[in-house]
Amino acid sequence: MGSYLLRRLLLVIPTLFGIIAINFAVVQLAPGGPVEQAIAELRGQGTMSVLSGASSDMGGGLGQPGAYRGASGMDPHMLAQIRKMFGFDKPPLTRFLDMVGGYLRFDFGRSFFRGQTVLALIEERLPVSLSLGLWSTLLIYAISIPLGIRKAVRDGSRFDTASSGIILVGYAIPSFLFAILLIVLFAGGSYWHLFPLRGLASTGASAWPWPARFADYAWHLVLPIASVTAGGFASLTLLTKNSFLEEIRKQYTVTARAKGASERRVLYGHVFRNASLLLVAGFPQAFISILFSSQLLVEIVFSLNGLGELGFQAAIQRDYPVMFGTLYIFTLIGLVMQIVGDLLYTIVDPRIDFTARR
Repeated sequence: MGSYLLRRLLLVIPTLFGIIAINFAVVQLAPGGPVEQAIAELRGQGTMSVLSGASSDMGGGLGQPGAYRGASGMDPHMLAQIRKMFGFDKPPLTRFLDMVGGYLRFDFGRSFFRGQTVLALIEERLPVSLSLGLWSTLLIYAISIPLGIRKAVRDGSRFDTASSGIILVGYAIPSFLFAILLIVLFAGGSYWHLFPLRGLASTGASAWPWPARFADYAWHLVLPIASVTAGGFASLTLLTKNSFLEEIRKQYTVTARAKGASERRVLYGHVFRNASLLLVAGFPQAFISILFSSQLLVEIVFSLNGLGELGFQAAIQRDYPVMFGTLYIFTLIGLVMQIVGDLLYTIVDPRIDFTARR
């Protein structure tokens, strides 16, 4: 197992390199960029101080008032300075190699428009995204597995039919739309104001004792997690039901019952381990899908300063260091979670040996 893990960890390096290279090439072909954004802001706001605030580390400040150039056009010398400020005076290959060299040292550079290092922005936003993704995934599994088992045991009953209808409704409602509904109902929209609307902490919560801080943190997470969970448990519940139904009908369960084993012993002593292999396999994918896609709009709706919202804003602003930095972190988390899934395989079923595969 050790040699297999070593091979998987070594494969992370070329995978990350390939993903970053492909996205870097795609971005070069996309219209617009930070230089065009800076020029548009200069022309729209009449700013000249962008150059005076710029430095070689590309931390300059846009948007400060200065002399107005009107329609006199962009001076070529100023345009050259703007391109140099953003690092676009170098060929694309040189910029890419410089970026990869920085990534090997976990140096993602500085944001073009935020005046902070990308690493500082990621450290600030990552706990928010991980909190929402991790708690949502755990809650989805806590609901889906018992519900799926009960549906399998009572297959075809009224409970199975009624719960399937609720599951399909939850699956059909987008998470961001359900988030808006929760805000209208419970966050002071039109009815009750029971939950906070913004952020993950109340004003002044940092000075509270830790039990009060944790309670406040959990209270802020109720609506965002409910929004993500509502549509996330449907597919996992049906997968759990089908996995257990398939195992319940196999010969070894008939044999266990014939030997006098109780239904609980058959279900949790024999069926559960075999049926849970698919659930374990789906855990990394469920976490990644929630982290990458489901919670992006939820972060925007609830004004959560997470990594998804940061990457979305960076894509709009063409803030390339932040774009590639968040992409790098998301990809790294995804690859690590796939390795964690393989480890969970061996824990659930020790008979699985990845090193024996040819």
